[in-house]
Amino acid sequence: MLELQNVHAGYGRAEILSDVSFQVEAGEVVALLGRNGAGKSTTLKSIMQLVKPTRGTVQFDGRLISALRPFEVARAGLGYVPEDRRVFATLSVLENLNVARQPPRDGAPTWSVEELYELFPNLAERARAPANTLSGGEQQMLTVARTLMGNPRAILLDEPSEGLAPLIVEQMAEAISDLKRKGVTILLSEQNIHFAKIVADRAIVIETGRIRFVGPIDEVLADKEMRAAYLSV
Repeated sequence: MLELQNVHAGYGRAEILSDVSFQVEAGEVVALLGRNGAGKSTTLKSIMQLVKPTRGTVQFDGRLISALRPFEVARAGLGYVPEDRRVFATLSVLENLNVARQPPRDGAPTWSVEELYELFPNLAERARAPANTLSGGEQQMLTVARTLMGNPRAILLDEPSEGLAPLIVEQMAEAISDLKRKGVTILLSEQNIHFAKIVADRAIVIETGRIRFVGPIDEVLADKEMRAAYLSV
């Protein structure tokens, strides 16, 4: 579903990613693990073409997307949930969802507002409330739900558990598991390895912009040296 080959990317003269290569299979949930500044967010932005790779290629669903603009990548069926949420502050929850509505897409689940309210019951309770009155966790749920209104084949989640209360983290984990059951492919960046363990099939560990490990997430949990080298604060 998603493949990066020898991707280099950065900001100006500062190279953040060096020779990044990995694959995400259809229907998988894969966690991109690493410390702050390891290159997780830059990897997701490079996939979305918000940061243009200087070398290497990105393919999505068999299509080369490296030369596309970000809105064209989204139209191809790849959703993106940024770390800073970016809700439409003065619009209601329902208006935020309706703004993102897209037609049904072949090979992807089609979402209605009612189905998203079932996935995130908090949003149903706040349907008429302005988005800027929601809690941080509710805004995170709204951003994910708004992305799903585009009926994506796959989504990129940047730090979905960061800064959330434990109860909201649990609800987010349940929602991601529900998305997987519906066949949505998910690549999520995370620092919280325990959250990643709950939702992910595999792990990719990144440090200083280089891939250090790709494999079962249980191996990361079992390897104290790896965790100390690449994941400990």
